[in-house]
Amino acid sequence: MGLDMFAYVTAEKLASAVDFPEPENYEELHYWRKHPNLHGWMEALYVKKGGRDRPFNMSPLMLDSADLDRLEAAIKRKKLPDTIGFFFGNSDGSETGDDLSFIAKARQAIALGNVVFYIAWW
Repeated sequence: MGLDMFAYVTAEKLASAVDFPEPENYEELHYWRKHPNLHGWMEALYVKKGGRDRPFNMSPLMLDSADLDRLEAAIKRKKLPDTIGFFFGNSDGSETGDDLSFIAKARQAIALGNVVFYIAWW
C-alpha cells in the first residue's frame, strides 16, 4: 500500500490535457514508488491545466515538452514541493537521477510523435 506513480506513452491523441479517457493502447514509460514531492508537483500542474478531481488520485495528466522543461528546472533547483499524504512515504533527494532519466525518456517519446501522461494510485 502506498503511492505508486506511473508515466505512460501512447501514440493516440488524447481528448484533453487532464481527466481524459484511458487510451486503447499505451505502454509504461517510467515508474516511481513513494516520491510524494514529485506527485505534489504533478498535482499542481494538474490543477493549473484545469483538473478538478479531488483527491488527485488516478487522475490522468498529459505532459508536454514545456512541462518537462519546468519539471527539470524544479528538480535541478531542488524546488519540488514538500508533499505529504497517507502512505506517501518521503522524498529524500536521492530520486534526482531517476527523475532526470524519466525526463530524457519522455522527451524522446514526444520527439517521436507520442504522447506522455502521468497517473498515480494510492
